[in-house]
Amino acid sequence: MSLQQISFTDKKDTRSGFGAGIYEAGKANPNVVALCADLVGSLKLEKFIEDFPDRFVQTGVAEANMIGIAAGLTIGGKIPVATTFANFGTGRVYDQIRQSVAYSGKNVKICCSHAGLTLGEDGATHQILEDIGLMKMLPGMTVVVPCDYNQTRLATKAIIERNGPTYLRFGRPVWPIFTQPEDAAFEIGKAQFLSEGSDVTIIACGHLVWHAVLAGQELEKRGISVELINMHTIKPLDTEAILRSVKKTQCVVTAEEHQMNGGLGESVAGVLAQHHLAPLEMVAVHDTFGESGTPAELLEKYGLMPKDIIAAVEKVLERK
Repeated sequence: MSLQQISFTDKKDTRSGFGAGIYEAGKANPNVVALCADLVGSLKLEKFIEDFPDRFVQTGVAEANMIGIAAGLTIGGKIPVATTFANFGTGRVYDQIRQSVAYSGKNVKICCSHAGLTLGEDGATHQILEDIGLMKMLPGMTVVVPCDYNQTRLATKAIIERNGPTYLRFGRPVWPIFTQPEDAAFEIGKAQFLSEGSDVTIIACGHLVWHAVLAGQELEKRGISVELINMHTIKPLDTEAILRSVKKTQCVVTAEEHQMNGGLGESVAGVLAQHHLAPLEMVAVHDTFGESGTPAELLEKYGLMPKDIIAAVEKVLERK
């Protein structure tokens, strides 16, 4: 497939994809229970609560308690989906997740919105950029970072159907919907190839997949053949897809809305170091906190735009 064939059909926030997905999962399975730490509107839970009021727990601003309740619900066969902002659902409650969920392998789904810089004006205290690293280090934890509304909807249903502790990361801003068709199969741990190419591999997750598409389209116009991988599952990582691509292109660029330390790029680097050495450039946040600003302003300032991916490709091609 050529990247020139990819375009967006609409724009919608990925958190609304989560809201649609949990509602559909709730209709299909009466064991699905939603929990929220006083952010129902932000997590788009209104429809779920309206139709399944007896399967909703409002914990208030008590995220640690929410994780404990969720862990307890699994003992009775429920499938708890604990929701809040990513900063509060990972960093604030890391001890509870480690001890009560991951250590005992509880079937808790931790689904968090407002991740990354694109939270925007709320600033650095809310813009967690470390959550992928925190969660992927926990033994047995699945980590999923979908790229648009359609994929978030499908990913939500997929993680609820899958047994085991899981972290689902999504965002606040209205974002292009470009994955097609809407009802395409979503397989946890199986990367999505958006294009095939021979000169460079670009691996992206979350909002940065769209920026990678735009970068790839410009690179193709310059005669550079791009293989673009949407790595929506950070753990378990699709090592086979990475190696199959890199053995062909012999160089890689990763792109993510996360710290360079601990993120997707670091995971890819580990695969390359163990199995197939190749030049790697990472487009990510460089060891700094965020700040207040619009999503567009922040992505520009912190180097997460299509032009930054293009610059990384140019650099890695020189190293090839």
